[in-house]
Amino acid sequence: MNAFGLIQMGLVLLCTTIISSHQCNHLPLQQRKVIENSLRLLDKMGKSFPQQCLREKISFRFPKQVLHPGQKEIVRAATEEIFQHIFYIFSKNLSLAAWDGTALDQFQNGIYQQIEQLESCVIKKHTRYCWSKEVSRLKLKKYFKKIDCFLKDKQHNLCSWEISRAEMRRCLQLIDKMTRKL
Repeated sequence: MNAFGLIQMGLVLLCTTIISSHQCNHLPLQQRKVIENSLRLLDKMGKSFPQQCLREKISFRFPKQVLHPGQKEIVRAATEEIFQHIFYIFSKNLSLAAWDGTALDQFQNGIYQQIEQLESCVIKKHTRYCWSKEVSRLKLKKYFKKIDCFLKDKQHNLCSWEISRAEMRRCLQLIDKMTRKL
């Protein structure tokens, strides 16, 4: 390859890096919009919380410490992890949920797009926060495993989906609250 070709390739890489970092700088604003839209779609997917499901409601105890405002990279990594788990949960055994299919599809697409955006912005290499990221990841994994087991134990019935939908709403609200602090 000649020198001119190397210069062109270097300019393309530089522009790509600049555009990528520019998108990451706007990530908190974009996240707020995605979360607002996701919350709206969660509401649109189903009706109000069924009264008959109130007695089955349980506390999953979201690990709030994973969203500590002083550690921006850990919060981004935790947020990516949360979106991945939400996408996973809302991608299976939804037949008994009786939700609006269009709103559900839009919700899933929005969550997936946010995962892709976060993946491009979250630093994947080892940093001084590597241990903290792993601890956060494991706490989140345990939390979402409780939700997944709850759905399985209840055989993905209507109430288990409604309780899970309410819990995902709470997760998104916590992410939104943290994003506003960053």
